[in-house]
Amino acid sequence: MIVFRCHGALRKRHQTITTKKSILCLLALITIFFCQSVVANKLFLFDIKSQTADQALINFAQQTNQTILFSYEVTKQFETNAIKGYYSFEQALIKLLRNTGLTADIDNEKISITIDSQVAKNSLLLKETNNNIANSNTKVSDKDTQLSGIEKIAIVGSREISRSLQELPVPVDILSKNHLQNTGQFEFGRMLQSVAPSFNFASSSISDGTDVLKPATLRGLGPDQTLILVNGKRRHYASLLHINTSVGRGTAGADLNTIPLSAIKRVEILRDGAAAQYGSDAIAGVINIVLDDSNNKGSFNTSFGQYQQGDGNTFDININKGFSFNGQGFFNATLSLTDHKSTNRAGIDGSCQYRLCEKLPNGDFLSKDPREAQANRKTFKIGDPAYQQYSFAYNAQYPFLDGELYSFTIFSQRESDSAAFFRHSTNQLANPYLQDNHALRPDGYLPIIHSNISDTSVNIGFKTELANEIAFDASFTHGENNIAYQTRNSINASYANLLRYQQGMSAQEIRDTIPSSADAYDIHLSLQTLNIDLQKMFDHFSLSFGVELRKDSYQLSSGDEYSYFDYDSQDNSALYNEDALGGIQGFPGIAPQSSVKESRNIASFYAEFTSELFDHLTIDSAIRYDHYDDFGNTSNIKLAANWLVNDSLRLRSSVSTGFRAPSMQQLYFNNISTQFIVHNNNEFKAEQVGTFRNDSPLARLIGIPELQEEKSSNFSLGAIININDSLNITLDYYAINIDDRIVISNKLSPEYSNELAEILLNEQVDKAQVFLNGVNTQTRGLDLIATYKTRFYDGILDLTLAGNITNTKVVDLYTPNNNVLNALTVEQVFSTQDISIIEEWQPKNKLSLYSLYKVNNWLFSLALNRYGEYTITDGDKQTYGAEILTDVRIEQKITTDFSWHLGVNNLFNVTPDINKIANSHAGTIVDEQGNEIVSSSGVFKYSRRSAPFGFNGSYVYLGVNYHF
Repeated sequence: MIVFRCHGALRKRHQTITTKKSILCLLALITIFFCQSVVANKLFLFDIKSQTADQALINFAQQTNQTILFSYEVTKQFETNAIKGYYSFEQALIKLLRNTGLTADIDNEKISITIDSQVAKNSLLLKETNNNIANSNTKVSDKDTQLSGIEKIAIVGSREISRSLQELPVPVDILSKNHLQNTGQFEFGRMLQSVAPSFNFASSSISDGTDVLKPATLRGLGPDQTLILVNGKRRHYASLLHINTSVGRGTAGADLNTIPLSAIKRVEILRDGAAAQYGSDAIAGVINIVLDDSNNKGSFNTSFGQYQQGDGNTFDININKGFSFNGQGFFNATLSLTDHKSTNRAGIDGSCQYRLCEKLPNGDFLSKDPREAQANRKTFKIGDPAYQQYSFAYNAQYPFLDGELYSFTIFSQRESDSAAFFRHSTNQLANPYLQDNHALRPDGYLPIIHSNISDTSVNIGFKTELANEIAFDASFTHGENNIAYQTRNSINASYANLLRYQQGMSAQEIRDTIPSSADAYDIHLSLQTLNIDLQKMFDHFSLSFGVELRKDSYQLSSGDEYSYFDYDSQDNSALYNEDALGGIQGFPGIAPQSSVKESRNIASFYAEFTSELFDHLTIDSAIRYDHYDDFGNTSNIKLAANWLVNDSLRLRSSVSTGFRAPSMQQLYFNNISTQFIVHNNNEFKAEQVGTFRNDSPLARLIGIPELQEEKSSNFSLGAIININDSLNITLDYYAINIDDRIVISNKLSPEYSNELAEILLNEQVDKAQVFLNGVNTQTRGLDLIATYKTRFYDGILDLTLAGNITNTKVVDLYTPNNNVLNALTVEQVFSTQDISIIEEWQPKNKLSLYSLYKVNNWLFSLALNRYGEYTITDGDKQTYGAEILTDVRIEQKITTDFSWHLGVNNLFNVTPDINKIANSHAGTIVDEQGNEIVSSSGVFKYSRRSAPFGFNGSYVYLGVNYHF
């Protein structure tokens, strides 16, 4: 039985979260179930003069905030009727286009403008250059909108609202909700990965918080080098910093899985540098998530699925409802609940779990403990963590004064459990032996990291038209991400010694008394943004400009004393004869002296100019100035162009500069954690690794300078080829150079220098890592998208071929001058593994073929995704081969409103290559009679460091959809 709760936080200090959860759950239910009686047939107030159709349709789309598809080049040749007063959407559109030579096609998916050939033939406004139109009702909406609808503007491409996708000077992908839903994935990040070839969503295991918050990347760059927007407004990042060895090490990105799919209308992916338009982080590109704005529709859908091995059961239920306020505006609300069980692909444990075990000359182990033969060999959990999540979102707009008030909110709460390394009974430092000569936990224990993640974003704004038709938009956005970590099923081993030697407890009393859980620490990140945007449209050009004020805040709160304290040591000296590790094992806490509460302010100004210099040439340019109160100023520019060579070919190109400011996590995160490091003999060793902020005493002693912004340059060149009405091809080349890239250093060891050894000893850590501007990189790549649509037998067949090739190289490594690091080699400061993460841990190429066939009441989809090879350095180096995953899905409409679907992702149960490096707990154990107890190649059957498509295997799901 699955139980979802809208209240009941884990700890008293999270009672505010509990209240928020209850209120939002109640609001969601009231919104969805009791507001359906509001009038749905709303009227709009129109004031549109007679003018060319392209401008009239732009004004019409603005005044209704609806989706309209049309060609700028074709519609500007027609003149529309004037319309003034209150009309319904359909009535107004018919009146606007009556006898013009244009007509509107309206269906459930989109509204597109087509030529009415019979009327157009007699229209004096139709230019001679278009007299060759042959087919009646030939659609002139852009061919690339066959992928999905675009709502009057690709927000992330240009602020000029008269531009279609093909007319944009930069590549933009539009992914509809239906397209994402048809992937059958239950994570939003996995949906994007399935349909966007340059997007990756790598999995890792036993990497602390990264197990739960996977790093999302675009064009092979870091998670923090892609800007995330919601409804065109900057979204906050997650408070987590990826400090362990995974894709995105040393970075912090957004938590995409907090956004429920049912609340989304479409996703726009700008594959080009856009820092001059949108500010920091937009180096690889921009992902803009557009929320649903329907005002009279509702939907209910639910699905259940599991992996072929019988685990990972996932159940979700989603409710979405839109309505208007007395026929005006809209309020669209979504409630989403998901329950996902864990998966486990761990190999069997081949290490001795009890003492009385000795190594034989042939490398095997001889056990003289009879318990060894009965020991549990599934000691590790390596796979997806279990989680429960509920989300609530709304998107709203309402006429106010001479403009419109708008608002949107996204709230999610997710509780998740992931595993750390297993602590065996032979590990006396982590599982000390007591007076009875047995370990505190006689059979060992597996620490569990429980994370409670709450994420909230609230936006409110007002837009209107000032004098001289200047569009005005002012908004305020507040976003925050909170993560509360708790370590469970674990112990602070040093506390056992205190109970034994200081309090005189017996072995059994210690086992019964010692706590098994503790609050480790809380992290909080928030972003407050005030935007004022102005836009003026002229006949052949437009001007946009605005200001942005932001405040970043970051807080790191300490955990329970039991989570971090070393009870059997003082001043680096052991207090008792037996010494054990301090801090709770698996995920130690943070002490009060490491707490953080910091903020910074940013002021920005931008201007963007778009001009149609000639009939077939459009130029976009942008400039932006940003002032950060922690590192200074930066200015960036962009110039882009789109040239219509002929009816079949367009060329586009852009050149820009960009930047990424140091994240608050990179500036201020600090902690000490137990990490299992692979040594030259491929053995794992537990070490205390400290991450130190750049203004810490350790960093000052070493001589680490303050972090500065990353600087980038971006060049792209692309072509759009329209072979016929059905086939469209886009090809884009890109070159991205990043200087002063912020990276986390190698784990600095005491053997590197005597001075460093003394510094580490004073900080009571085995190794230390710090953040540096120390790497320059070059990225080169190619994007291909081809779409084809045709009638096939009695149905319609859509085919999309999408591919990406990306290659990133570290071209320069450098260390700061005049500090302790100067005595070290560059390889000691930046390890080969750190370089490999940037260059090799993500697929070099990706290719997908997506087919969708609609016939009668049936819909069939087939997707083939090929992930290219990638290489991981982890002690040794291994290249993992390319793999093809096959996804199939069928859907049947029983009635107009009710449908069911069945699908299989990864139909042929494809997994990555078997792992041959950096394995753990491998070995063969025999008893005294020579009988084999166990023989194992290790617990990491697949690489735990990076798996582009995971390693869970086939996933089967069944679901239903109901529209009301």
